[in-house]
Amino acid sequence: MKDRNVQLGSIKYWSEDDRPREKLELKGKTALSDAELLAILIRLGNKEESAVSLSKRILASVDGNLNELGKLSSEQLQKFKGVGLVKAITIIAALELGKRRQIETKVERKKITSSKMVFEIMQPIIGELPHEEFWIIYLNNSNKVLKKTRLSKGGITGTLVDIRLVLKTALEVGAVAIILAHNHPSGTLKASAADKAITKKLSLGAENLDIKVLDHLIITEKEYFSFADENLL
Repeated sequence: MKDRNVQLGSIKYWSEDDRPREKLELKGKTALSDAELLAILIRLGNKEESAVSLSKRILASVDGNLNELGKLSSEQLQKFKGVGLVKAITIIAALELGKRRQIETKVERKKITSSKMVFEIMQPIIGELPHEEFWIIYLNNSNKVLKKTRLSKGGITGTLVDIRLVLKTALEVGAVAIILAHNHPSGTLKASAADKAITKKLSLGAENLDIKVLDHLIITEKEYFSFADENLL
């Protein structure tokens, strides 16, 4: 019985065509399902199920949504039988790499042409955070992203946003325009009085150096509010 259980949980006892690693090598990465890719990361299942079966069960817990899977903590992943600390960290690391690749792909676009493009760049970075972060995107004269930096973490007030630092960085990278972005973990898309005050303060400071504030986005997990689109700049 013990040998049977070991064989059930271990991919190495499967036929070659059914093994995710061999399948990837022979047929390419697109031939694998999400569960098979996840199985490659965790390698082994448990006494009752294979790595693929375990992966399917993990994915089923988030309705097959990889974004939701990426939100699970190490402790939550370890609740699945057969997933220890090492496997949990491996899953988290792999999904974070995928997220960062997505971010870099968005940034590589030639230029920013809409508020939606800004949302697509910043949502993976701040859209799902449990706390507020304030970011600056620096653009050249073609509206191409030169740099993006986090300015503050934990809240948004005039004391946390250092205008001198924003403008110093803009001059260093040769930016002619900037876009402001911060998230609202509460999910509300309403601009607060503090949001409006900071936007005005930064706009006035940048104007003196011939640097234009093109937009300010409030970002939530699935939506955004654009100051430019709402004619609030």
